[in-house]
Amino acid sequence: MKLVVLVCDSLGVGEAPDAADYGDRGADTVGHAAAAVGGLELPTLGSWGFGRLTGIAGVPAVDPAAAVVTRMAERSAGKDTTTGHWEMMGVVLDAPFPTYPDGFPAEVIDAFTAAIGRDVLGNRPASGTEIIKELGAEHLASGKPIVYTSADSVFQIATHKRVVPLDQLYAWCERARRLLQGEHAVGRVIARPFDGEPGSFFRTKERRDYALPPAGPTVLEALEKSGVRTLGVGKIEDIFSRRGLTGSDHTGDNETSLDATIRFLGEADGPTLVFANLVDFDMVYGHRRDVTGYARCLERLDARLPEVVAELGSDDWLFLTADHGCDPTAPGTDHTRELTPMVAFSPGGTAGRRLPDRDTFADLGATVAELFGVERAGPGRSFAADLR
Repeated sequence: MKLVVLVCDSLGVGEAPDAADYGDRGADTVGHAAAAVGGLELPTLGSWGFGRLTGIAGVPAVDPAAAVVTRMAERSAGKDTTTGHWEMMGVVLDAPFPTYPDGFPAEVIDAFTAAIGRDVLGNRPASGTEIIKELGAEHLASGKPIVYTSADSVFQIATHKRVVPLDQLYAWCERARRLLQGEHAVGRVIARPFDGEPGSFFRTKERRDYALPPAGPTVLEALEKSGVRTLGVGKIEDIFSRRGLTGSDHTGDNETSLDATIRFLGEADGPTLVFANLVDFDMVYGHRRDVTGYARCLERLDARLPEVVAELGSDDWLFLTADHGCDPTAPGTDHTRELTPMVAFSPGGTAGRRLPDRDTFADLGATVAELFGVERAGPGRSFAADLR
């Protein structure tokens, strides 16, 4: 059997039950993006029942539909990439990763500057594109890396490729990862290379994420131990610290990630899981509050889904979901606490049902494990019996 999980990074479908606790009351990434552009054209997702998950202008609530659909609420504390992905694979966090709304304390910055032998610029929450616009010229002149964070638990290091070679940037990130433990154990250290000239700097696609190892055993590890070929696409290998993966392709955008997904499915021989993150929704459009770009990105995915389905047999499955929201119409530039979609399609046919909302992302991992006939520990209730 072949199974593919496509994580549309930030594709929320309405406020989570506890959205108010995060300042995200009323958030609806898909619904608001569709309304802002006067409607979406999603013939594939529409026929699968995507319009049954939230109000989506241009996408009717088809019933019966070609896929099984539901929404999932996050049980873990937080609304970041690492937390969301870990929960999908069975690891629920009781406490959020630390965040730094005022920048990192002196003890963190002093240790980092001592480790790399130079001072830093920035050290505050910021939009990545804005902070390189502001401090990029000074970085070019001084060689000091730009360190910044966001509302997420991240320690981000931005350097110009002409000033700091990629290998050096990655080595600095690895040193930061070793330093950021205990009370300062951020979810991810992120390498943010950029290029260009003052006034026209741009981030490049050699980003790398250095996440903490998962805080417990994952479904990925259970699958790998049982002989399932587990393949990560995009930043999946970084999010899980390469644990539970037999192979990966560290792609940098949606198009190359879909290309890799299709290639892995076509090469599959035996039980195979392809776990792909489509980063553009979040990185290129959501955080930048580009509502038109977000809408067009979703339509582009819809146009390519038939290519993915073409590599699946009648017993195979495609699951489309998300790790959090990032409503492009919301104030600020941060993620939003939202329900996420779960769309389950198989060329062999489905029950076409709209299932009740799930109370944890871990139900996805439990379902994947059951479909492969693999026992796993941890939370989550499988909905495999409801798929056909």
